[in-house]
Amino acid sequence: MDENDNIFVELSKVKNEPVEIKMENENYLTSKNDEEEGTLTVDVYDDGDKLIIQSTVAGVDENDLVVDINPGEVTIKGERKRNKKIDESKYLYQELFWGKFSRSIILPEEVDPEEATATLSKGILTIQMPKLHRARKSKQLKVKVSE
Repeated sequence: MDENDNIFVELSKVKNEPVEIKMENENYLTSKNDEEEGTLTVDVYDDGDKLIIQSTVAGVDENDLVVDINPGEVTIKGERKRNKKIDESKYLYQELFWGKFSRSIILPEEVDPEEATATLSKGILTIQMPKLHRARKSKQLKVKVSE
């Protein structure tokens, strides 16, 4: 048995033992400064002639949301702002993310940015993007030898 096998044997022995995880920064979901950003969770699905992206953005004002679309990628940016300042020492649990967030999604096929729409309803952002229905072009290059 080599050294790597021993690691897997040890891991298999402890895989069912309970583990306590302590976070050094219990408020890791809170942006402490303007440079940190949270990540947005999304669903992306194919609906025939269009691609659809949905994301939960509850508590975010529509004026604080920006959706940038190009044929191959979508970027969603925003900010969830607190409406009340709460002393950090008063928190018993702090799981909500407050601050700026962003997410870029590479699309599986090209879409038409001009015909895309974004709607916000009951905290769900829905982006609908019609497909361009053009094949991705590839080109075989002839290699030239330079001297």
